[in-house]
Amino acid sequence: MMPLADMQQKLEGFVTSPQCDASAAQLLALGEETLEHWVTAHGQEPTTDKREGFRLLALHRQGSKGDASFNACRETCRELVYHYNLITLEPDHPDVLQRQKMMAMVSNHLFLFVSGKLQAQELGDFCCSSRDLNDDRMEI
Repeated sequence: MMPLADMQQKLEGFVTSPQCDASAAQLLALGEETLEHWVTAHGQEPTTDKREGFRLLALHRQGSKGDASFNACRETCRELVYHYNLITLEPDHPDVLQRQKMMAMVSNHLFLFVSGKLQAQELGDFCCSSRDLNDDRMEI
């Protein structure tokens, strides 16, 4: 696995460059590798299984077991898959460069959440979805 610092530098380069130089496959692989860091940090062997056709989603599922707050990045993983599909299913679409840039930002967002959570386990514990909407303690 690539060290987290190297991943961060690579993703920041993709996000800040005027045109994203990464392919959809590279960005998806960086998302998978980000989740591999999470899984291995918790003493598990990263799965090679796929969920809905994507290893990224299987890794997320594996990483979520025993840590409900990790679900905070579930939609980020799904959005990464969505942009991967947009790019690979319509490679000649006029918005493909914009889609690649968005995919780079989403991949970076996933990296920032996971690397932050590796440093502060509580990250994601207090998102709006972590409480019941009918909780009397919640102020509107």
